[in-house]
Amino acid sequence: MPRALIRRLATLGAALAFAVAAPAATVGSKRFTESYILGDVVQQTLQRAGVAAEHKPGLGNTGILEQALASGAIDVYPEYTGTIVREILKRDGNPTLAELNAWLAPRGLKAGVPLGFNNTYALAMTETKAAALGIASIGDLARHPTLKAGLSHEFLVRADGWPALAKAYALPLAPGSGLDHGLAYDALAAGQVDLIDVYSTDAKIGRLGLRVLKDDRAFFPKYDAVLLMRAGFDDRPLQPLAGRIDEARMIALNAGVELDGRSFAAVAKAFVDGQGRSAAARVGFAERLFAPDLARLLGQHLLLVFGSLALALAVGVPLGIVAWRWPRLGGPLLGAVGVLQTVPSLALLAVLIAALGRIGFWPALAALFVYALLPIVRNTQAGLAAVPAGLSMAARALGLTPAQSLRTVELPLALPVLWAGAQTAAVINVGTATVAAFVGAGGLGERIVAGLAVNDTQAMLAGALPAAVLALAVQGAFALVARRWRRSG
Repeated sequence: MPRALIRRLATLGAALAFAVAAPAATVGSKRFTESYILGDVVQQTLQRAGVAAEHKPGLGNTGILEQALASGAIDVYPEYTGTIVREILKRDGNPTLAELNAWLAPRGLKAGVPLGFNNTYALAMTETKAAALGIASIGDLARHPTLKAGLSHEFLVRADGWPALAKAYALPLAPGSGLDHGLAYDALAAGQVDLIDVYSTDAKIGRLGLRVLKDDRAFFPKYDAVLLMRAGFDDRPLQPLAGRIDEARMIALNAGVELDGRSFAAVAKAFVDGQGRSAAARVGFAERLFAPDLARLLGQHLLLVFGSLALALAVGVPLGIVAWRWPRLGGPLLGAVGVLQTVPSLALLAVLIAALGRIGFWPALAALFVYALLPIVRNTQAGLAAVPAGLSMAARALGLTPAQSLRTVELPLALPVLWAGAQTAAVINVGTATVAAFVGAGGLGERIVAGLAVNDTQAMLAGALPAAVLALAVQGAFALVARRWRRSG
């Protein structure tokens, strides 16, 4: 029974994994409003041209997107020339597009389709605070070392970010802990921080009446919006986008999401269809919860959870048997599996992306497999250890080999405890799988990550609530199977 069950789950996980099919073109984006919108614009433009395209949104910082391009996990994503020069190429200056492509060619990349606007980095404060302290430029910050900064995680580590900026301006301010870009505006408005990094096309700058500090030493390079893509990618279907988005239009598109409460896809569609910014009413929570993408995201979530569970059973049960049969190995084995459980999920995903050389489904599946191991290994070992020694001795006395005794006596008796471990692993992974959205693996976490990008509580709840219901459903399903076994046994 246990072996047959494990075999079936493993087969199901493999079948689901190989069911993941790659489209003709894969578009990526970073985890902030503008990048989400532009990613949807690129996807919809390709689809209008007859190219099958998928958008993997909110993949994180520049390093992850660059690696995704190099591995072929994505084909194209919206980027900015200053970021390409400073962060990817580790160079200085404002090269022409031709010069930039000459530098990118050895990496198998190219930049093209200049969209028509410059979205530079900047620092901003509330108008009231800046006026009271007499701060108009970045250089003025040097006189106020006690100001509390709330800077985004990427800006804190970028080559064109805070470390180089603070050095160039000799700023004595402490950068503080990283703050998500979508939350920084509300923290600034609430007085929790005094200074944040912004993008010049952010819609909230005008709504909150912020003062954007003058870059009086011209530290920041030009950040002209372009599409960064693999060298072999055919960008002809995307050429109609060249020069179509000026700074005012980009601010309006961002406002469609951040101020009007519309979805990224709806704002992108209005632009691709040639429509202006509409005053559409905010979408209600029920509409967000049961949006058309729910079935797709739920399917991806289940694929990650049960695919990883099948792999964990296939590996964890044998490891649990080893820990039970050879107690000297059991302690170190359980300790090693326990240590893996303590690795933070985002750190583990980063390591697995580097190890596998790709983003998306496989690193997420591998991470969830690691997190599912501990309860399965520990419960397998504990269940076998609880089998009365007399029963094992009786089986041997009847002439059964150790393998036959394990298969027909010990494992069936240990099955309730083993099954409880599988249940624990499944429920834990339902919650942990939401992190997979950070690496483009989809799932219900996609809504949570998108909501976090614009600090939209309803969007986050539209992902968190189905995940919570799914966890309860999985727990109930495992309990129901366990009850039926007890009744039939």
